[in-house]
Amino acid sequence: MEKLALLGGTPVLTEENGAMFSWPIMTEEDYDAAMYVVKNNKFSATDITEKFQEEFAAWQGRKYAIAYCNGTMSLTSAMFAIGLGHGDEIICPTKTYWGSVSQAINFGASAVFCNIDENLSMDPADIERCISPRTKAIMVVHYFAYPADMDPIMEIARKHNLYVIEDVSHAQGGMYKGKKLGTFGDIAAMSLMSGKSFAAGELGILVTDDTRLYERAMAFGHYERNNSNYIKESDDLKDYFHIALGGAKGRANQLCSALARVQLKYYDERCAEIRRAMNYFWDQLEGLPGIRAVRVDESTGSNMAGWYSPHGVYHAEELGGLSVKKFCEALRAEGYRGAWDGGNFCLHTHPFFKTFDLRNEGKPSRIVYNDTDVRLDDDKCAPSTDIQCFSVPWFKHFDRDIIDSYVRIFKKVIENHEQLLEKDEKQAQGGRWYGTENE
Repeated sequence: MEKLALLGGTPVLTEENGAMFSWPIMTEEDYDAAMYVVKNNKFSATDITEKFQEEFAAWQGRKYAIAYCNGTMSLTSAMFAIGLGHGDEIICPTKTYWGSVSQAINFGASAVFCNIDENLSMDPADIERCISPRTKAIMVVHYFAYPADMDPIMEIARKHNLYVIEDVSHAQGGMYKGKKLGTFGDIAAMSLMSGKSFAAGELGILVTDDTRLYERAMAFGHYERNNSNYIKESDDLKDYFHIALGGAKGRANQLCSALARVQLKYYDERCAEIRRAMNYFWDQLEGLPGIRAVRVDESTGSNMAGWYSPHGVYHAEELGGLSVKKFCEALRAEGYRGAWDGGNFCLHTHPFFKTFDLRNEGKPSRIVYNDTDVRLDDDKCAPSTDIQCFSVPWFKHFDRDIIDSYVRIFKKVIENHEQLLEKDEKQAQGGRWYGTENE
């Protein structure tokens, strides 16, 4: 046995290689693009943004793209585009960032939560349980870059005549069975903030092939483009030109649009190297007890895009009941500083979705316009809270020696886990990200 560093042994790593994790990759081309905006005071114009929209739409394989100030605004605009309104219900996986669905209350709609599966992804087998006569849409989240199982999800949506919004904030450029994520549903939206795999400062973007949805989304948050140059077919919007119909300005800062144009040029190439590194890492850990990779079989035509925020699923019963918190603590002691348990907390457990009254109406906003109390079904998402997960290193380059050192960290802790059992407090896992992962 090898003494674990947490108990006084020698750590595998004493210093992490920052270059392996630095992101996004920035070059003189990025800096020149940003300085052009600065020198010409183009922060609040739209010319660079519109060029990026054209390029992104072509890359995404969609007819239209609209950039926003952030991903949450793009998702909110998608909800407005489909006509989400009073008494409507929108189904969303419970384990995701709050910006996927919390803003439904702004439209008087109710979020209904479904379970996740063993890949931390929306469980298609649980969706129909959540459908009622009030259901308007399904919010699909490609969580931690894992492509949701779109074939059965789209089959269910067509069967019940539901809109599908894809939240691609974790999976820009990812594939499902040879088709790009964000091209399955009626509309898709995503964050391009500085921590994402597609990182462009603070930016969001929406894509669709539907002219009606495009025009409604444009009118919602873009007063300077809510006019006859952009809104051509939606006669019911024409009386409202020149005011953002959502009452909020969603315009992108062109500093971010300029960075995004450069990042897009190299994104696929850089993501391919990330996937090579991450698959190599998980290949070395295959078959070890207690941990399972969250990854796809790329031979099917699916992939993990830029593998945003990679995670594994934890099985404490295979390691003598060792808690995931203690497991991660031991990893940190061995030199992997970024080892944490949890991921996003399950939304159905948060008081926001239980009691928050946005407009002082005397009733929780989540249910104020609904004829049933959807909160009563939240306990059916209990299986999702039992799934434990942990972060793994997000390698941005393929360097076999460095990756192998992190493999040794995981192997050392797993092979010597019994040393930790006596003092393990067996703390239950909960989500740790209360608003620290920006959308």
